[in-house]
Amino acid sequence: MSADASLGVHSRQHEWLPILELAVQEVFEIMLGGRLAVATQSEPPPVGELTAIVGLAGSLRGIVTFRCGSLSASQIAARMLGPEIAHAEGQVWDAIGEICNMIAGNFKNKLTGLDGPCLLSVPAVVTGRGYRYHSMAGGDSLEIALLFESAPLVIRLDLHA
Repeated sequence: MSADASLGVHSRQHEWLPILELAVQEVFEIMLGGRLAVATQSEPPPVGELTAIVGLAGSLRGIVTFRCGSLSASQIAARMLGPEIAHAEGQVWDAIGEICNMIAGNFKNKLTGLDGPCLLSVPAVVTGRGYRYHSMAGGDSLEIALLFESAPLVIRLDLHA
């Protein structure tokens, strides 16, 4: 990315949080038939039992993460795949990874003025409670907490400087 393009990306980041929220809302409406509510600061964040990660490369560099609890992940998988299919652990992981992938793709497609292509990585999913997440993006971060059927979800965009 050129210095001018990098400056343009950083100058618009304050505008990107509503775009990220819109991208998430649209994915949940289209894929799951439901709306998300904005979480208040008093609501506890998800325990982080599942975290899906999708990398961004090209004119926009960084990662998108989607974090939720296991109950939310199972509900998302059931809505995407049907309740009879969604009980397998691998199916839940695939559904969460695909939700993160769709959010990242929808978000990047809403950005105007990026002067080059932006590619997405294959989703990866981390499971369990005993881990810490450290982004190596080294730039700015945007984070939004939303509620899906009263359970918190956290979507984060870490941009490389």
